[in-house]
Amino acid sequence: MDNDIRWVQRFQNFEKSFLLLSNAIQNEHQDVVYRAGIIQFFEMCFKLAWKTMKDYLEGQGFDQISSPRDTIKIAFQNNLIIDGHLWLQALDDRNLTVHTYDESTAQKLEELIRNLYFPMISKLITYLKLRLP
Repeated sequence: MDNDIRWVQRFQNFEKSFLLLSNAIQNEHQDVVYRAGIIQFFEMCFKLAWKTMKDYLEGQGFDQISSPRDTIKIAFQNNLIIDGHLWLQALDDRNLTVHTYDESTAQKLEELIRNLYFPMISKLITYLKLRLP
């Protein structure tokens, strides 16, 4: 029962971070500070996404999930997400942004966030909303 409550509580924070990312993406402003903000919102949202998936899966009886990569693989194997390869790519890109920052990489990542990662995360939000108690 505690795991059911945990994923729901985590989902609430995940959804809030998703809304912040959504608002940032809807703005067409194009400067380095704005781009850094989108990337930061993505990092926060992605972290909460995989942690919410982990809590949800633990509530479904999966245990010993130890990392974001494990979480994504198990979520894909159990149809929580349908685009596992894209989630793994997003994980790699998210890890890259935490350790490096240059304008060229930031521009590429912003495009990926807008066109691939945001819709991917949106699918997870929709899926989990339907499973809220």
